[in-house]
Amino acid sequence: MQRQERLELRMPGRGLHEVTASVSAVVTRSGVTTGLCVVFCPHTSASLLLQENADPSARADLLAFFARLAPDGDPRYSHDAEGDDDMAAHLRGAVTRSSETIPVAGGRLALGTWQGIYLAEHRTSPHRRSLVVHVFGE
Repeated sequence: MQRQERLELRMPGRGLHEVTASVSAVVTRSGVTTGLCVVFCPHTSASLLLQENADPSARADLLAFFARLAPDGDPRYSHDAEGDDDMAAHLRGAVTRSSETIPVAGGRLALGTWQGIYLAEHRTSPHRRSLVVHVFGE
């Protein structure tokens, strides 16, 4: 048994935006009780992360780390066609993931107690993003 859906999301701008509930809803609609859920982000300036979902300071620290790792407007970047955050967003996307695979057990995502699925929007302005969620198993 399998199901695939494309989730259309509006991101308000840079940040870690939790999508766990939306992905979980696809798992529920699939009817799969034991299997895998693959979430794919088809963008080069946004990505996916499994991260702590209890304490917001963990997400704030992660965003601060990305800012130090790939600062907006760095004069060493030549790719800036869409603004100061253009290349920084691509670099942040390059060091994170475009997909996550999560086991499905008992008809639910088998995430850890403090884990959530996040779409990391690396651009500062609002964007429409999509995720492809594919669930398969028994």
